[in-house]
Amino acid sequence: MAKKRTGEQEATLSSPRGVKSLAEAKAWMAARGITEIECTVPDLAGVARGKIMPSSKFFSSPVMNLPLSIFFQTISGEYPDYEGLVDSVVADSDLVMEPDFSTLATVPWAQDPTAQIIHNAYHRDGRPVELAPRQVLKSVLGLYAKRGWKPVVAPEIEFYLVEPNTDPDYPLKPPVGRSGRPEIGRQSYSIQAVNEFDALFEDIYDYSEAQGLEIDTLIHEDGAAQMEINLRHGDPLELADQVFLFKRTIREAALGHKIYATFMAKPIANEPGSALHIHQSVVSAETGKNIFSDEDGDPTPEFFSFIAGHQKYLPSVMCILAPYVNSYRRLTRDSMAPINVQWGYDNRTAGLRVPPAPPAARRLENRVPSSDANPYLVIAASLACGYLGLVKGLRPTEPLEGDAKNLDFDLPRGLLEAVAAFEENEDLSEVLGRSFVTTYSAVKQAEFETFMRVISPWEREYLLLNV
Repeated sequence: MAKKRTGEQEATLSSPRGVKSLAEAKAWMAARGITEIECTVPDLAGVARGKIMPSSKFFSSPVMNLPLSIFFQTISGEYPDYEGLVDSVVADSDLVMEPDFSTLATVPWAQDPTAQIIHNAYHRDGRPVELAPRQVLKSVLGLYAKRGWKPVVAPEIEFYLVEPNTDPDYPLKPPVGRSGRPEIGRQSYSIQAVNEFDALFEDIYDYSEAQGLEIDTLIHEDGAAQMEINLRHGDPLELADQVFLFKRTIREAALGHKIYATFMAKPIANEPGSALHIHQSVVSAETGKNIFSDEDGDPTPEFFSFIAGHQKYLPSVMCILAPYVNSYRRLTRDSMAPINVQWGYDNRTAGLRVPPAPPAARRLENRVPSSDANPYLVIAASLACGYLGLVKGLRPTEPLEGDAKNLDFDLPRGLLEAVAAFEENEDLSEVLGRSFVTTYSAVKQAEFETFMRVISPWEREYLLLNV
């Protein structure tokens, strides 16, 4: 006679996202007729690496092996010089990937019933892989936990919809909406402009609901066919997982409508760049109260130290927040993006904004990161800056009331400058791990060398016949 399920088991089976064990995963997948599962791990770029296997094979052996080199691969598929990096990468040793059952979800756009699950990376002796983005974030969260703190974040993701572009030599163009016409001007916060792509956004909402991803709001941003999706606040690791999955979800939904969705920081000339804003607060693990507000509702010294940490250390983590050559095209004085680490109350021209909020929701918005960044590493880097400010008791500058764009640049202007600042900062190396800093820097330098092999249209236009 079959055992009767408990209410908790029934809730697990009906939940669109996450279980607690292999046995629950088996029941969850059986209830949905899942025949395949995508076993993924995010690499340094935030790209999903892994294997697709029949569900029967997954349950016979849920742990998979992948080579260490997946955490050394550049965005173009090449590898940096291994000299000076960890010895084991030379042999390209296998890593052990163990599934995080809390991330189990369906793949709603797949033709056959398919599930997906994110894995954690371990060395064969059981040590977490210090280069894995998920582990970098976990390590930073562990530092907060030792102090009795728990960070809370809420990401905002901007992206463009563009016409399919199969020849990279041609500029990107806005897609044609339901009216039969592309956007020709700025449509910030326009409901009608969003309605042009209603069928696409309905699919995004449906796909998100099927995966247990929670969208807070959807808006049209400043650029032509530029959109923003805001996620609800919560645990940093869970929200990083959601951004990781959202990017793929949005791309897949767009492809279904013969449109590209791109998270490039600056995909179209003369249009605003795309950001990945991170709202951050810190609560007491014991009481759940926001440590940025005191009993009277006033800001605490910890709040100002958190801001000061960002002011001091953000320039040194820019190669994480703006990880590609293209990212720095967004950070210009004539764009909507910040160019320095000034802070202010409800000041969107500053890199660090304190939004209007009641004391319980007092938070800092980091407006510097671009949407091309790895969400795990962006959140880890931003929280690392705040952590260093907290433990060192740093004090910020006075809040800025005017236009921060009229002030000097505080941030690196290019990738190599940003990498050098990252490598030289010992405080960040201690928080993020020296091996991660060394490896990440090597990957970014290799990507820059790849970029330098390409001759741009600007060079052909202005240099070909004039020099």
